[in-house]
Amino acid sequence: MSHPTSAGDADPATMRAVVVARPGGLDALEIQDVPLPVRKPGWVRIKVKAFGVNESEVTTRKGESDAVVTYPRVPGIEGVGMVEEADEDSGLRPGQQVATMMGGMGRSYDGAYAQYVTVPAGQVIPFETSLPWDVVGALPEMFQTAYGSLTRGLDLKAGQTLLIRGGTSTVGLSAATIAKDLGATVISTTRSEARAGDLRAAGVDHPLVDNGTLADQVRELFPDGVHAALELVGCSVLPDTLRTVRHHGTVCFTGALAGQWTIPDFSPFMIPFGVRLTSYGGQAADLPADVFAHQLRAIAAGRLTVAVAKVYHGLEEVRDAQAGLESGTTPGKHVVVLAD
Repeated sequence: MSHPTSAGDADPATMRAVVVARPGGLDALEIQDVPLPVRKPGWVRIKVKAFGVNESEVTTRKGESDAVVTYPRVPGIEGVGMVEEADEDSGLRPGQQVATMMGGMGRSYDGAYAQYVTVPAGQVIPFETSLPWDVVGALPEMFQTAYGSLTRGLDLKAGQTLLIRGGTSTVGLSAATIAKDLGATVISTTRSEARAGDLRAAGVDHPLVDNGTLADQVRELFPDGVHAALELVGCSVLPDTLRTVRHHGTVCFTGALAGQWTIPDFSPFMIPFGVRLTSYGGQAADLPADVFAHQLRAIAAGRLTVAVAKVYHGLEEVRDAQAGLESGTTPGKHVVVLAD
């Protein structure tokens, strides 16, 4: 039988959290004193040190999520911090650095916009690093999505060519750095020439300005097409993205920044003959602890770059963080850091 271990017996009865009692504007994000979450067997309670702010949480705040999201709800689909309490046989120990993300967190159960969060042990990734919390807090969701898309989705190999459509998004910038670390040649897109420098800073070999029809530009660089394409813009441009890929190449549909998730009157024959189309929407398990450790070491060594738009301090600045994300004026992740 599993028995809990804890960092101490003087747990506070309540904690501070950002709560969305009912959908609305930024003022729907209210700081409240709420009960400290009770850890269930097989779950882990984490003292939150930092969390990234994501479009999914804006959607939850506005009431535009699917039916799995109920209110009141503490948002936050990712977070980093330290184990506060876990089962003895979980392999986790109090005070250990951990990351967690996805799996219903901040949607079907309360998330990381709080001093503490409880999550299933299976979606906890332990790590050790001296990197600051504001850097580590930017990583879990965007690195998991980028890494999962490139590996499970595209099976990207060293020496191959990769197109990232939607390259100045947090996932796009992360995918570029990870793909370069894997040894790929990277083409990535932006809708503004002024943002090409952000792509170059992430290691992109060929920044392209996306005017909606990209296939001809890509084929000028690589007449046979690219080996792989990561689609982050959405279904409105997917047919064009498919035309950028070589015979037996693969397109992975991961995001829809433009908001279109479906294709009306879809026909399989819109897919060029011999081109493969897949998708990705994975979970924490798709970012193994050893891979995350490699990424942290690569960041510390300067081989990977982290796109952080702005760092905010305390739950009081969560509204500012969501406003900054919605404005879209600064590329990279908006990260909230909590004090001890």
